[in-house]
Amino acid sequence: MYEDKILVCKDCGAEFVFTAGEQEFYAERGFQNEPQRCKPCRDARKNAAKQQREMYTAICANCGAEAKVPFQPRNDRPVYCSECFAKMKEEQANNNY
Repeated sequence: MYEDKILVCKDCGAEFVFTAGEQEFYAERGFQNEPQRCKPCRDARKNAAKQQREMYTAICANCGAEAKVPFQPRNDRPVYCSECFAKMKEEQANNNY
């Protein structure tokens, strides 16, 4: 049987609990090492590795509002703000039934 363990985060020095359930999970997966970081430090480390997506500014072809989109707008295709895009998707879904 596993028992909860108190570990110390190597990044921030905070104590965190390595629960019996987590220990069992680690054992089932064959992991040899205990976690070195608390949950907030693990999450921060994961998010730091992710690249931030570049956003582009465009004008909505439907309502004329400024929209932020995750792709480079092209002149040959319309760009919609999130509200207009959602309305168009909803209308399209309703027309397909």
